[in-house]
Amino acid sequence: MSLNTLLQIERLKMYYPIRSGVFSNQVSHIKAVDDVSLTMYEGETVGLVGESGCGKSTIGRSIIRLENPQAGRILFENQNIIYSSQRQLKPLRTRMQMIFQDPYASLNPRLRIYDTLAEPLIVHKLVKRNEVQREVDNLLQLVGLPRSVANRYPHEFSGGQRQRIGIARAISFKPKLIVCDEPVSALDVSIQAQILNLLQDLQNELKLTYLFIAHGIGAVKQISTRIAVMYLGKIVELAPTEELFRKPKHPYTQLLLNAYPPPDPTLRTKKSLIIQGDVPSPAEPPTGCRFHTRCPYVQELCRTAEPVITEEHHSVACHYPLA
Repeated sequence: MSLNTLLQIERLKMYYPIRSGVFSNQVSHIKAVDDVSLTMYEGETVGLVGESGCGKSTIGRSIIRLENPQAGRILFENQNIIYSSQRQLKPLRTRMQMIFQDPYASLNPRLRIYDTLAEPLIVHKLVKRNEVQREVDNLLQLVGLPRSVANRYPHEFSGGQRQRIGIARAISFKPKLIVCDEPVSALDVSIQAQILNLLQDLQNELKLTYLFIAHGIGAVKQISTRIAVMYLGKIVELAPTEELFRKPKHPYTQLLLNAYPPPDPTLRTKKSLIIQGDVPSPAEPPTGCRFHTRCPYVQELCRTAEPVITEEHHSVACHYPLA
């Protein structure tokens, strides 16, 4: 794996206002992403996992600049893009792309597949006009679809096929980074495996870097080089995949792994620890460690002092990390 830094997120914050009253005055805000830092290297896949509402997708959308963060820096190829205008972002769109969660909503139902794939090639002048047809055929072949589907419309395809088309559209730009926002969560289990295998094959062939967002830790394990675990707007643990599964350091990570059943039924045992309670409101996160209200190992320091994530090979934000 290359160690060249491709993307660096520094102290990213994304807050959404809460408004109330006749004049819609701002009374508070939801801390969707709160002081998050993350570095990604060329050719790797970083998995981003956590419960719904923890801020995973917001980070992905902020990287692509579909959201406008309030603070922090996003360095893509050493260029800070957080305050870039739409005009400045246009050339960046060819180097960073996104695969969306819902394959049914991410394609324009009025466009043929050919038009969906040809449009970015023409708008960004990625190929000559007389080469567009050949490039569309090549894209379909790369994602495992026959050339004959180019004249069909999205409603004529299954969810898995639509997601393949979404992947073809993303790679049509020949990007360096692809943000995969839960790309398999809406698909059947057998189709999920096919899409994951496809993503891995494309990564090897096209030298891609992925940020793979998911709430299911099983899919993340298959595809990721490293895994970042998020809880209530913050990254609480970051480690190489095998090390994280073998020896998690944060209690939240341990409880997530307990909820993930081993594929071999003979290895499935009754888990003694499960996550208790509900996720606190991101508008009023707990003081101290944000996980202390649900942590089975909570101590007094956890309630008063916020832990800072360590900058190590296996990073963790916990006052009393697991041995």
